[in-house]
Formats: sequence, C-alpha cells, structure tokens
Amino acid sequence: MSPAYRLDDTAATHVGKVRSENEDSQISVPESGVWLVADGMGGHANGRYASQTIVNRLDGVAIPHDLEGACEAVSNAVQAANAEIFAKSVEAGAQMGSTFVGLVVRGTEFAVLWAGDSRAYLYRGGQLFQLSTDHTQVEAMLERGLLTAEEAADHPMKHVLARAVGVEEHLQIDAIRDAVEPRDVFLLCSDGLHGLVSDDEIAAMLADKAHGAAEDMIALCLERGAPDNITVALVAVNEPTLLVLDGITP
Repeated sequence: MSPAYRLDDTAATHVGKVRSENEDSQISVPESGVWLVADGMGGHANGRYASQTIVNRLDGVAIPHDLEGACEAVSNAVQAANAEIFAKSVEAGAQMGSTFVGLVVRGTEFAVLWAGDSRAYLYRGGQLFQLSTDHTQVEAMLERGLLTAEEAADHPMKHVLARAVGVEEHLQIDAIRDAVEPRDVFLLCSDGLHGLVSDDEIAAMLADKAHGAAEDMIALCLERGAPDNITVALVAVNEPTLLVLDGITP
C-alpha cells in the first residue's frame, strides 16, 4: 500500500480502578491501514475471550489494497469471530460478547465499521465529530424521540447494548466511508473513556497534543475513578514526508 498521507498511530489501555481484569482488546496494523478496539462483556474470562477472539481473527488476515476489499476483510474477520463466540456461548450456556469499532485508511479515503458502543471520533479543523452511533437501547429510544438528549445522558440503562459481536447468530455491522484530510486525527475508544470524559474534554486534549493524548485520556479517567476498562487508539494524518537526496526530490 502506498498511502497518500503519513499515518502516525499510538494506543494505550488500562484495567481501570474497579475491574480485576482488562476485558478490552486492541490491534493496530499500520502497514495495512487497519486499527480496531473491542470491549468484551460477559464477565472476566468470557469478556476477555470475546474481545480477544475478534483481534485474533483479524490478526494476520491479508488486507487488500482497495478500501472496499479492506473493509470486507475486516468485516469477514469480525463475522467469523461472531460465529465462534456465539457457538462458544451456546456450548457454555453463558452469554458473552464484545463491541468493536474499526478504522480502515486507504489513500485519501477512510471507513469506520462498528457494532456496539465502542466509538470512533474524528478531530478535524478544531472540531470533534462522533463518527459511529452507539448501538444501545437508550440511543434507539433517543432516535425514536422517546428520550431527550439530557434524559439519555443520565439514563440508568445507557450502557445496555442493542447489538454486539457474539450475542446473536447473525450480526449486522454498520459502516461509514468518507475522505481523509491532512491533520485529521481519528480516535477509537471503548466506553471506559467516553463514559467519563466529555467530547469537549476529548477535543481539548487532541488540540493540545494529538499524538500524545492517549495516555492523558487514560490518566483523566483514572483521576475520576475509572470504573471500567479504558482503551484508546489514535491515528494522526500527516502530509507525506519527502526524501531529498542531492537536491532531487523523488
């Protein structure tokens, strides 16, 4: 792959201050332009198994050079994980699953794929945009006009998922596609971050030091008690570096 831009990435994860095990999993494959965050559910071992199964299914997969093919490869890996997790849950007689959010960057385009409430954000031109939409019961009620934004923010069921990998035999994956611009910063995160840190606070940290903001975000969550695992992956888009040799720019 010959990207139109240089992509600088970083990722960080933390178990938080309450959970005994980190059920989040994350994978970065910058040479293929793919990043993914998964947040497991179903209790210690089951949640970790579910999120890690998604990462394991994606790890080592041949990613095509075109955006559509790359998205299909990521989607197929997640669907394979869904089948494996669902079969395991039926066998064990215990529900388990995982959210996921993935980013694919190809040349001057990007795509985001997701299921659940792990989120993708885009920081562009001093503004933060939420690219994904949470698959939660409360978000569905909000979209139907049954709740106001204020009611949804503090609703006791706001973390009840309406969709996740491995929970049902058939999984629907949502996706969006758009153009990449220089100085874009993409953020993928589990709800351990966005459940404690506001969009304005996230934007301020990305404005201050985009590439180094992951550790700052986790530190802020820890200051606030970090009741959940926290995982953050950042991808910064920069102009390609030109190599000049003896006055010749290749």
